[in-house]
Amino acid sequence: MLRVATDWLGVYREQVNALNVYPVPDGDTGTNMHLTMQSVRRELDTCDEHNMASVARAISYGALLGARGNSGVILSQLLKGFAEAVRDRAEVDADTLARAFRAAQKAGYGAVMKPVEGTILTVARGVADGANGPHDRDTVDSVLEAALFEGQRLLDQTPEMLPALKQAGVIDSGGQGYLYVVQGMLAALRGDALPEAPEITSYAQEQFETEEFGYCTEFLMSDSTKAIEEIRSLVSPFGDSLLVVGAEGYVKGHIHTNEPDALLATVGRYGRMLKTKVEDMSEQHTEILGMAGAAARAEEEVAPSGLVAVASGYGLVKLFRSLGARIVSGGQTANPSVQDIVDAVRSVSAEKVLILPNNKNVLMAAEKAMELMEGRAVVVPTRTLGQGIGAALAFQPDADAEELRAAMEQAAARVTTFEVTRASRTTNITTKEGVTLDIAEGDVIGLKDDELVQAGGSPEESVMEMLGKSYAGQEIITVFGGPQKTQEDLDALSERIGGEFPSAEVEAHLGGPDLYDYLVTME
Repeated sequence: MLRVATDWLGVYREQVNALNVYPVPDGDTGTNMHLTMQSVRRELDTCDEHNMASVARAISYGALLGARGNSGVILSQLLKGFAEAVRDRAEVDADTLARAFRAAQKAGYGAVMKPVEGTILTVARGVADGANGPHDRDTVDSVLEAALFEGQRLLDQTPEMLPALKQAGVIDSGGQGYLYVVQGMLAALRGDALPEAPEITSYAQEQFETEEFGYCTEFLMSDSTKAIEEIRSLVSPFGDSLLVVGAEGYVKGHIHTNEPDALLATVGRYGRMLKTKVEDMSEQHTEILGMAGAAARAEEEVAPSGLVAVASGYGLVKLFRSLGARIVSGGQTANPSVQDIVDAVRSVSAEKVLILPNNKNVLMAAEKAMELMEGRAVVVPTRTLGQGIGAALAFQPDADAEELRAAMEQAAARVTTFEVTRASRTTNITTKEGVTLDIAEGDVIGLKDDELVQAGGSPEESVMEMLGKSYAGQEIITVFGGPQKTQEDLDALSERIGGEFPSAEVEAHLGGPDLYDYLVTME
């Protein structure tokens, strides 16, 4: 049911995006909710489908791991409540399903500090009321039908609850997205085929300008040394649209702020940062308006080549986007599925799409996605983010994809990538040069082009040691600081690199990959 619900929501993703009336869109509601559901599907693909506890954990964990934006985080909590209600059941009958929708509603409302009616929460309440109402609930189908009826009734009333909806003449986008999830669940039981995607002719965002806080900032953290309530108190002074939730030992945060770097550095002191996302909402608004203009045109020219890149870390994501790439979230320890890559390729308006896996563990999934696209995609086999950056710099949408692939592979080969992270376990490793490294869990380790070459010391010392052994007159050294690094850290390291290698141009950016102290490229 949830797999079909993911695809069902995917059909209507752009329609839900078009309903979003946040003055500056929080990502895209439909896209964010769909990404959340895709993450659930990934976890379901690896769980024990014959064990309800395993299925429930996959739903809860997958939703939290993939939650994006306000709507995605709230959806993750609705799914968490639903999963908790079925975790100990041998099967889901009509009564269990009804109680699960009620548990979902309570979890959703409980996740928001100041619940607002006229949003996805209102529709979740309608779905729960319908599922538990005074009607024939002998079958799962009848529960879903009643849930959809009452959910739709409240969704239709949302413009009377929120002035922004009434001004734009639309219903709530998150509520509509949630109803599509429930519709997909019913469609799975009935064996209904996926509908055709509706044509989008207008976007509600055209009526709105800007808001006070410019950056949608999110984080996923494990091993937190503070309770969720304390983390919430830590981040609340930074902005608004605040959500801090948890499940399966993880903490997920979402906030609109003007100080994303300071926020992430503050939170990062109290746990292990696994994922971060920072979106410039004014840029998103411009992008949405561009989409609206494109929708108004009768015909859209299709470029010869498109680009899909796997990346994490908001600075890197922003860079790849500026070079024309559609992003698949993922990388080390968070490999995207074949379906994630296929979905991204299908969303690009181009005759043929080049895929940058940017990680050796993603390469196989990218190649499988290429096979499934039957000639519409080609893979540039980038094994590091540095190679991906080099390849993306050579991308030209007006060029032939096959010719581009060769040029992009050559550009990728000219980049040396250094990564500084922490050891996940205690071990002894002998490098290719024959040096034995004694590594303790938590030690700083350095990788050159994905091969372990250094261990111990500070992250900054790791960078300098690897550069010292590899520098041979290259012109540009670029440093990306991870989510726990501040601008002061970057400035100090850049000055140190510039002093050691005065003939190289040094660039430094925040928003490096999750789980890394530094990503450094040299070309």
